[in-house]
Amino acid sequence: MRVVCDPGHAGRTVDPGAINQNSGLQEADIALVVSRLVKQYLEAAGCEVKLTRDAWEDPKTDELSYRTSVANEWGTDVFVSLHCNSAISEEAKGFEVWTSPGQTDGDNLAGYIYSQIRNTFPDRQGRGLREANFYVLTHTNAPACLVEMAFISNDEEAQLLSTPSWQEQMARAIARGVTDYASRV
Repeated sequence: MRVVCDPGHAGRTVDPGAINQNSGLQEADIALVVSRLVKQYLEAAGCEVKLTRDAWEDPKTDELSYRTSVANEWGTDVFVSLHCNSAISEEAKGFEVWTSPGQTDGDNLAGYIYSQIRNTFPDRQGRGLREANFYVLTHTNAPACLVEMAFISNDEEAQLLSTPSWQEQMARAIARGVTDYASRV
């Protein structure tokens, strides 16, 4: 199986994504760290994996069409975009997995990933499977989903996001979700 793992945002000064106001933790950095781990775990499971961004900062990845072109031109079987959520309320917490509207194979992929994250972190709030017309979901030919791993705007969750053991657990959960999907299609 060919998997494209998409670390959200272009990184650091180009587009850091959401930033925790107290610690300065950047979404783009966490997305890259976890994406690299997902790649490692999926390759160990026999998948071919390509990252849309493998540098801390990469201006070309600021274009969403670049990200989907990487997936479509490579002929990926699965596309997973990784992000950290943010909200005005610092109390917002939990994880979400998004797919494009309507019934798609991305729904199945999202369901397997959501289930693995929920099983890995039973004490964390799952905010559900959600649908949106996010560009990377609607312009990727393969089944696609977007994972909001936690709220970087919540100091407690930002601490989790910056913890290597938590990053590894999240990456394993996402990778297991992908392999669960692969084994059932």
